[in-house]
Amino acid sequence: MKTTTLDKLDMNNRAVILDLNCKGDLRRRLLDLGLVNGTNIKAVLKSPMGNPIAYDIRGTTIALRKEDSKLINVYL
Repeated sequence: MKTTTLDKLDMNNRAVILDLNCKGDLRRRLLDLGLVNGTNIKAVLKSPMGNPIAYDIRGTTIALRKEDSKLINVYL
């Protein structure tokens, strides 16, 4: 398996969350959204300017800014 960051995930492709490279309030927010190790995530929609990107996670769609998604390591 190849590892990369979530911001590099192509549209309509799936990945598995490996870990988060952040601390504090941002880490807590991402964990509260369900971005925990082993969770499947799929890129579903990119805004016209490319930021933010919507992801399907656990049956819910969430939008993350590119600078936040760069902090999330995933397996492809």
